[in-house]
Amino acid sequence: MKRPADNPKRPTLRQVASAAGVSPMTVSYTYSQPGRVSAEAAAKVRAAAQKLGYPGPHPAARGLRRGRVGTLGVVLGERLSYAFDDPQAARFLAGVSDVCAAEGVGLTLVPITGAPTDAQRVAQAAVDGFVVWTTSDDDPVLDAVAGTGLPAVVHAGPHGRGMPVVGIDDRDAAAAIGQAAFVTARRPIVLSFPLDRGRTRQLLTGSDVVDAKFPVTRQRWEGFRDAWTRAGHPATQLRLAVCPVNHSAEGEAFALELLQGAEPPDAIAAMSDELALGALRAAARAGLRIPDDLTLTGWDDADAAADAGLTTLAQSLRDQGAHCARIALGESTDASTRHRWHVVERLTTRRPH
Repeated sequence: MKRPADNPKRPTLRQVASAAGVSPMTVSYTYSQPGRVSAEAAAKVRAAAQKLGYPGPHPAARGLRRGRVGTLGVVLGERLSYAFDDPQAARFLAGVSDVCAAEGVGLTLVPITGAPTDAQRVAQAAVDGFVVWTTSDDDPVLDAVAGTGLPAVVHAGPHGRGMPVVGIDDRDAAAAIGQAAFVTARRPIVLSFPLDRGRTRQLLTGSDVVDAKFPVTRQRWEGFRDAWTRAGHPATQLRLAVCPVNHSAEGEAFALELLQGAEPPDAIAAMSDELALGALRAAARAGLRIPDDLTLTGWDDADAAADAGLTTLAQSLRDQGAHCARIALGESTDASTRHRWHVVERLTTRRPH
């Protein structure tokens, strides 16, 4: 196998023009606007191109000259494998790719590492627009995306910087699923996403939760707290178990620790099905009966949630991904409509007596 340094350089358009005895503009028109070139000139250009091994103008360069590259950028505030490991992210990206396929454009994943090079990576991305996966209020990539001047949309927040936000009303949704989770609870816990980009694992009481930088975490916590306090309970009795990552193994480990602790919860409201399914395994390991000893709810209504009989909050991340893609590609300007959600009651909760 040849090393890249040993490969011959790509022939240029000017070299083809010289070999064919025509102007560089004639070569360009042969590939981009063949109707403006005579059959004789076009034949000379193609013969010279074949001899030199010239495949045609570089697609990226051609796209930049036209003002479009032909690809949509998706900025993930996570490691790149998150797009494939997380069921919710995968559903969202499926919606984005549906629109890209229909419009005949490519899809570029722009991973974020937390390093200073993130902003540069965004600024240098050769894309026609950006879809930003939900991130924190203080994420510098938001300024980097806004600074490109390209069409951009943010999924689920944060708001600001002139970019529309697509998603559901997380606070209202959390209040609704919280009612199902806490209906008979005395020691409830919310199994949570990270509060900020530091991703610290911690257990907090309601009065200690003061500064959640991730809007999704903040709004869902506020909704769960609304459900608890509207039922006449003090906010200080609702605890928040903050997981550093959205993964079932983390949900299982933290839930098992809590269930075996001094004040084991009798209700767990998880911010995702992944965390809830982990907590469900922890409950089985602790020998608890669901829902008699522990009520449990998830969020997103993944296929695995239905299989497990998990009460959860259903939303269509695929539809939201498609909506984001249409906005970023200039196919839609409607970012004001909130997407729908509903509670799906199954076997892990019980109705009030």
